[in-house]
Amino acid sequence: MYSEKVMDHFSNPRNVGEIEGASGVGTVGNAKCGDIMRIYLDIDEDGIINDCKFKTFGCGAAVATSSMATELVKGKTVQEAMQVTNKAVMEALDGLPPVKVHCSLLAEEAIHAALWDYAEKNGIVIEGLEKPKSDVHEGEDEEEEEY
Repeated sequence: MYSEKVMDHFSNPRNVGEIEGASGVGTVGNAKCGDIMRIYLDIDEDGIINDCKFKTFGCGAAVATSSMATELVKGKTVQEAMQVTNKAVMEALDGLPPVKVHCSLLAEEAIHAALWDYAEKNGIVIEGLEKPKSDVHEGEDEEEEEY
């Protein structure tokens, strides 16, 4: 079962939409389940995330993790946003069923993809940030994973 927080963020998602002229946009997906997540960041000259919005095509857990991830990075510095991991998203939602853990990973990867886009546009390097994968399973062997 889903926690009350997951249900709340699914039923009443925060920060849905797009940011015109976003500082960074990251899109990631999971080919195995069909979820696609896009995160938009508005970052000021001091490296503070003033706004964050998302568009997600996927299950309720994907919507909830997107919503929570945007809440966790708003008002943070770029370096603080780097610390928002899938575990932090899951903890903030009071947990996810094991079969839905990949949704929190998608949220982390989408934030990182948006930060990567921001860094590329501004010719900067963000310490600890690696080039994002288009699919969270990219680079894994072909064996099916059990969640």
